[in-house]
Amino acid sequence: MPETIDPATTAWLLISTALVLLMTPGLALFYGGMVRSKGVLNMIMMSFVSIALVTVVWLFAGYSLAFGDDVGGGLIGGFEHLGMAGISPDTAHGPVPEILFATFQLAFAILTAALISGAIADRAKFSSWMVFVPLWALLVYVPVAHWVWGPDGWIAKLGVLDYAGGLVVEIVSGAWALALALVLGPRIGFRNEPMRPHNLPMVLLGVGLLWFGWFGFNAGSAMAADGTAAAVFLNTLVAGCTGLLGWLFVEQKRDGHPTTFGAASGVVAGLVAITPSCGTVNMVGAAVVGVAAGAVCSFAVGWKFRFGYDDALDVVGVHLVGGIVGTLLIGLLAAEVMTGGVEGLLYGGGFAQLGKQALAVLVVGAYAFAMSYGLGKIVDRWVGFRVTAEQETSGIDLALHAESAYEHAVLAHGAQPGLFAREHERPRQRPDAETDEV
Repeated sequence: MPETIDPATTAWLLISTALVLLMTPGLALFYGGMVRSKGVLNMIMMSFVSIALVTVVWLFAGYSLAFGDDVGGGLIGGFEHLGMAGISPDTAHGPVPEILFATFQLAFAILTAALISGAIADRAKFSSWMVFVPLWALLVYVPVAHWVWGPDGWIAKLGVLDYAGGLVVEIVSGAWALALALVLGPRIGFRNEPMRPHNLPMVLLGVGLLWFGWFGFNAGSAMAADGTAAAVFLNTLVAGCTGLLGWLFVEQKRDGHPTTFGAASGVVAGLVAITPSCGTVNMVGAAVVGVAAGAVCSFAVGWKFRFGYDDALDVVGVHLVGGIVGTLLIGLLAAEVMTGGVEGLLYGGGFAQLGKQALAVLVVGAYAFAMSYGLGKIVDRWVGFRVTAEQETSGIDLALHAESAYEHAVLAHGAQPGLFAREHERPRQRPDAETDEV
């Protein structure tokens, strides 16, 4: 029976795609507020340029290799849709236009690439980032997307559950973050100097936009405007809330005070963990997933000081660890009412699903780390990945972009306003005046 396009589902996926695309500017604000004032523009730019780079790569080759017909034993797709060939506005992918499905998946790829920028904040060359991102998207993100979400992907055939990207987005980005943090090394002053967020209201605005977009991220993955999408929507809300509460509880017990930064981080931890499990657990399970991620990740972000890797904005501690928590908890909390059959260990399903989830975590994490580390080393040898010590100390906004987010940052480093600023501030001469002399 030929696939037909359903208008209601198409409308919902259009909205969901816009929500997911909004997440990358939200991430830019979230990360921008977390860094010091001398690197905020660079941080934002790394997210925004990822939109352009990944879009070009995805539409010309990535979509076909990720979602095309399998040609490699479950490892990679084919070339039939290079440059979106063979896809017209009337081509259906299930109940939606395939061109819309490709755009929805593009939004996921963009966000995954942008996420890693937080781990290498304040010390990466922008030009090297632009070289690395498209290579990484093709060699790491695209194969894993095919494994997990391709109809003939080997992880999909194994029966591993990943509803909206615990493996493909969260664990892949977290493993990549760890790899590049090791390639670039720690920031100057790491462990010795305070490197606090320079703008907490910006952080909270960014996390609010991320949370808003996450409803499209998860509920849009239902590929239907129905009760399942509604349940996934609710699970996403619940996990974000309990992630916040779990993180604040740990802060109160450990540090004696809950913080706004902790609240923002807890929300993200809960949302990260519910991403793979939002379509497999019930509402109570979503609450457990969120609070577990908030509590575990609040400890995990401190591991970088113990082990010496400088994950500047806690991509490893939140996205890798939170993704692992959410993916493994499917094996414990999967409910038949959501999965239509598969049950987790705590619902009488035995250890089989938990074993599948654990195997996928290990394989995907190892592949993403190894490939990202290798690519990072190649780019570092080829064009150099890290700025000079002088550029890092003075601030990469001025050093790499000749701009500053704040005027005081320019003056504090002894820079003079640019030529455009001087020309702009100069009084304009009347068009009919030939001279100012009387």
